[in-house]
Amino acid sequence: MSITERIDKITLIPEDYLKTVLPPPRSVKIEISGRCNYRCSFCALAVRSEQPTQDMDLNFFKLITKDMRDAGVEEIGVFFIGESFLNPKLLTECVRYLKQDVKMPYVFLTSQASAATKVNIESVMAAGLDSLKWSVNAADDKQFEEIMKASAKLRHKAMENIRIAWHLREERGYKTKLYASSIRYDGEQQTLMEECLRENVIPYVDQHYWLPLYSMGSFATAREEELGYRPTAGNQGRLGALRDPLPCWSVFTEGHVTVDGKLTACCFDADGHWTMGDLHQYDFMTAWNSETFQHLRSKHLAKDVTGTICEKCIAYNS
Repeated sequence: MSITERIDKITLIPEDYLKTVLPPPRSVKIEISGRCNYRCSFCALAVRSEQPTQDMDLNFFKLITKDMRDAGVEEIGVFFIGESFLNPKLLTECVRYLKQDVKMPYVFLTSQASAATKVNIESVMAAGLDSLKWSVNAADDKQFEEIMKASAKLRHKAMENIRIAWHLREERGYKTKLYASSIRYDGEQQTLMEECLRENVIPYVDQHYWLPLYSMGSFATAREEELGYRPTAGNQGRLGALRDPLPCWSVFTEGHVTVDGKLTACCFDADGHWTMGDLHQYDFMTAWNSETFQHLRSKHLAKDVTGTICEKCIAYNS
């Protein structure tokens, strides 16, 4: 199954998930590190007043993922909003545990590649990582520094690491699939982006696909408007298979766990506003079907999120 097929299966809410009390989600993303060396203007991480200084405890990760697997979860993303390669040892241990101990069928990761050195990449591939997707969203150094708000040196490192990953996999025979996604811009900027991808990314991945510019849960900033990149409504999935914003698939088909162990209803929740349950206090399925979550789902099913935490999302005000 290709990465786009997997994405589409998550973003399309099946009939038996159009309820308030649900079976376990097929997929859960877990923020093992809340840190990032980018400050992308379109990313929800930018709203965090303070960057987490500690990553997720490995024993806690093992506890919650064993619980998820026992409940029936089939896919775990070892990332959420932060950059997991900033703690490569923890990342490798998480992947190894998922594949070897709990026999998770599919383990995946999205990274912006700047910290994914050859040693780090080989470590997660050897541990059994099924999918590694690169997020590439700047066509040149100027745009990188404007949008990612980081030194262009990191962009050059990222491009090098993407090439390294491909050659490493081909030479060593690792099973990890390599993918990439990019935000689709307009006009001249899109042309520049396509040129960059043809040279630096597409030859080194199994598949590339396009994403709209997400609002990151209503965090469209004045900075985004200043730069001329208008976000789309909420997270409607990938271009080519966009979903209606209501009911939002994130509330029904995929779990999201923040670095401090909170189960959140929003795939862009960086500051805990959408917390539905604390996994330090409750098992996964109790939090997944908490009264708070059930109430929010009922509002989404009615296609009226007035009075909920989702009310101000750009998806419903555009």
